[in-house]
Amino acid sequence: MGNKVAIIIPVLNEEGSIIKVLNDIPEIFKNKIVVDNGSVDLTPQIVSKTSATLLFEKRRGYGSACMKGINFIKENLPETDIVVFLDGDYSDYPEEIDKLLKPILEDGFDFVVGARMDKQFLTPQSIFGNWLATRVIDAFWNFRYTDLGPFRAIKFNKLLQLDMKDKDYGWTVEMQIKAILNNLKVKEIPVCYRKRIGRSKISGTVKGTILAGYKILKTIFMLKLNYSN
Repeated sequence: MGNKVAIIIPVLNEEGSIIKVLNDIPEIFKNKIVVDNGSVDLTPQIVSKTSATLLFEKRRGYGSACMKGINFIKENLPETDIVVFLDGDYSDYPEEIDKLLKPILEDGFDFVVGARMDKQFLTPQSIFGNWLATRVIDAFWNFRYTDLGPFRAIKFNKLLQLDMKDKDYGWTVEMQIKAILNNLKVKEIPVCYRKRIGRSKISGTVKGTILAGYKILKTIFMLKLNYSN
């Protein structure tokens, strides 16, 4: 199974956490892809000393980094069946990757989203933003998510089917909405969550929070407009 799963880890200035993330990924998973999105700290040097593949994406944006990893898989890892997305800030628990994979491998699901159980380490604006976005999705498409958590797993062929476009803050919500629109078999499961190492690039600043909230809501409404019958 290990060679059929690829793990994409977008990073930006995560020198204090990335080695912890990589060390906690179960050894069975060999295809670890770290995509550096313009770090100015020691993140790339740390990753380069591990067994992970290190890629560089100059265009800033979470979605840009994820797409870089996807393109690498397409070109270099044709045996890949499932892609896992995992943040590099050590807020998620990499050892729970198996929990995300189980519904896909055993129950035929296409896409599994990790819903963060412990909200105490999310900022109030993140909690409200998740609440608002998931309620709007439910109102538009009658599908109830509870979180836009970045820790997720998806069959690779289904991911390519989604034809992802967003380059930054709208990436996760675009994937979740397009999964509904493409009739993927979706499951949300609870995952553990802890205080991230370092400051969030999104919710850690007022500007980041406003831009992320605007982009997420814009993505939802644009998808509703573009895919309305």
